[in-house]
Amino acid sequence: MATFNKRGYKAPKPKEEKVENTFIEETPEIDTKDSTTAKAFDALDETASKTEEWVARNQKYIIGVIAAAAFVTLGYLSFQKFIVEPKEEDATTDLFVTQNNFQLATDATDAKKQDSLYTLVLKGAEGKQGAPGIAEQFSGTDSGNIANYYAGIASLNLKKYDDAISYLEKFSSKDAFLGSIAIGAIGDAYAQKNDAKKALEMYEKAAHQTTNEFTTPRYLFKAGQTALLLGNKAEALKYFTEIKEKYDATPEAQNIDALIGMAQ
Repeated sequence: MATFNKRGYKAPKPKEEKVENTFIEETPEIDTKDSTTAKAFDALDETASKTEEWVARNQKYIIGVIAAAAFVTLGYLSFQKFIVEPKEEDATTDLFVTQNNFQLATDATDAKKQDSLYTLVLKGAEGKQGAPGIAEQFSGTDSGNIANYYAGIASLNLKKYDDAISYLEKFSSKDAFLGSIAIGAIGDAYAQKNDAKKALEMYEKAAHQTTNEFTTPRYLFKAGQTALLLGNKAEALKYFTEIKEKYDATPEAQNIDALIGMAQ
């Protein structure tokens, strides 16, 4: 949405008795004598970045997308001026504190501090309501929309997976990257709930929401890994091959030959 690496972003060392998987807690049987397979699954942990870490690294871009969103259109100028714009202004005032705490949480390296900050994103601070309240009160505004995103990612980090899915499903974006990130995060939440089939559905959707070298290989990789864990080698091979053929310069392609070998 699977084991997320919370707030330090360092993958846990795999135990000898089973192979730790980055996204799905339930892992397939692995022959420890098969060094190629073992190394390939180690590569999964090393290569696949976690949702929290990835969002944090690209937060400047995400905030930039939000700030650049156009709200006024000529067709509804009068309606927006007297009804929507005042509502949007009130929502933005409340959202400022939430957005600041969200940014601090993604930048934090201490787990307890991150938990506290993400909790403030949900519950509110400095006399302002949290992201869920903003999303509900200002539904239909840009601020209400992005509040669903903040609430969803915060819930995901706090292991409130059902809440994360609910908020992120309400979020929409025409941006080439942000929409895919939200859909992929829904997949991560389902993975954490051990619903690998639903996670695979979301990863595939996120990969093809838009085609680019930023989100597409990331979610193709997750889709391939999840398909492999489900025992669907044909599907896994399709995703891994697409990475090799179209996105060979991306981090996800670093160990792709080993993964293709496992899926054949």
